[in-house]
Amino acid sequence: MSKIKTYEPKDFEQECTTVWSFRRRGNWATHNSKYRGNWAPEVVRNLILRYSKEEDFLLDPMVGGGTTAIECKLLNRNLIAFDINPNAIALTKKALEFEYRYNPKIEVKQQDCRDLSFLKSESIDFILTHPPYADIIKYSDKKIDKDLSNIHNLDKFCDEIEKVAKELYRVLKKDKFCAILIGDTRRNKMYQPLAFSVMQRFLKVGFLLKEDIIKHQHNCKATGFWVNKSKEYNFLLIMHEHLFIFQK
Repeated sequence: MSKIKTYEPKDFEQECTTVWSFRRRGNWATHNSKYRGNWAPEVVRNLILRYSKEEDFLLDPMVGGGTTAIECKLLNRNLIAFDINPNAIALTKKALEFEYRYNPKIEVKQQDCRDLSFLKSESIDFILTHPPYADIIKYSDKKIDKDLSNIHNLDKFCDEIEKVAKELYRVLKKDKFCAILIGDTRRNKMYQPLAFSVMQRFLKVGFLLKEDIIKHQHNCKATGFWVNKSKEYNFLLIMHEHLFIFQK
């Protein structure tokens, strides 16, 4: 079992606006920032507290380094956690190796989230996930050919995300919420609004847009290098992401 210094964030307050900024990433329980591109535990805690209640059944279909799973254990939420990458599954299971006063049901399984046919329709109380931003960060090699982070073409990426959105819509209970954190990118020096393209695919399958939260990015890898490139080639660094809250 991991040795835990603290189980709760210090001076935590729930967010109540559409702009979220966490300059320091939380390091309570087994949280860490080693898994590149994982979302901040402050984001996950805010989402879980606002859109679910204790003993609800939650779903994270792209769990990555396990941030959602850790927070579900701390906040007494049952969780089904999937990822197509076995490395992510191993990291998530390792992150859960600590004792706490709650013991919710947390299932961690390697699975392609485009096929959740084994889950009953309208069986999930809340969905939250942080998908890859196409191939900005590649989480696996080509051996995992269905990994969304291996898709370079943005239209193709959105086609596959739409398949995910259909399954998420199906398994979510009526009137419940689905939270997606997604960012934008650049191609051929031009800004590509990937987040809005993903948003449109979720709307297409039936979701309604409850909130569009702007999340400020901090401590991005190689920021100093890109600051110089920004000045040299006259472009602005993308330092925000969109946290969409959809409702069924």
